[in-house]
Amino acid sequence: MSHKVHPIGYRLGINATWSSRWFDSKNYQQKLREDTEIRNLLVKKLRGAGLEKVEIERTANKLSVVIRTSRPGLIIGRAGTGTEILSKDIERVLRNAQVPTGAQLVRRNTGKVRDGRIPELRLEVQEIRNPESYASLVGLSVAEQLERRMPFRRVMKRTMERIMANKEVKGARIAIAGRLGGTEMARREWMQEGRLPRITLRSDIDFSLQEAYTKYGTIGIKVWIYKGQKLE
Repeated sequence: MSHKVHPIGYRLGINATWSSRWFDSKNYQQKLREDTEIRNLLVKKLRGAGLEKVEIERTANKLSVVIRTSRPGLIIGRAGTGTEILSKDIERVLRNAQVPTGAQLVRRNTGKVRDGRIPELRLEVQEIRNPESYASLVGLSVAEQLERRMPFRRVMKRTMERIMANKEVKGARIAIAGRLGGTEMARREWMQEGRLPRITLRSDIDFSLQEAYTKYGTIGIKVWIYKGQKLE
């Protein structure tokens, strides 16, 4: 039997890197929980702001959160008020996500650590120039159109045309599954153009899994974008 493997996880350490770059054997559980809650917060708040990826880097006493987006103006806001609000929300998540130890005093009613220290936070917003060449942004675009009740075949065809219009893209595949068009029985539809060597480890494949929340239920969206081979 064959197994489904995540295209990016399959290539970690070869031509892809981790979105969280740190390691702490003593506090691994706590920091992993903090990273997970930070990502959940940003994905929920920035769903309509063209969020492509969240990268987290840690040092001894510093935490860097890099937000890659196609709409940086919506995140930064006027005079940087948007980033200030996000920074306060992330700091609140860090305080609530701390795992108590025997040397820390914990409030029974809120679960917050009184004497725990949070690292120094650095928030950076990076702009993406070609959103059609990133799988996560393409998946979000498809989800938004399906939620507006647009015909799924037309959405897939137009999205594929925009993807293949980029010179760096060699091939792409879009697959959607669910109650498409409001039918009683769920089914799966897909479309592919160009080359997509998913087994070759040197293939530079960007993959994303998104969800569209429609009146008839949730529709899953998978996007693969192939940009050639990385020989380094």
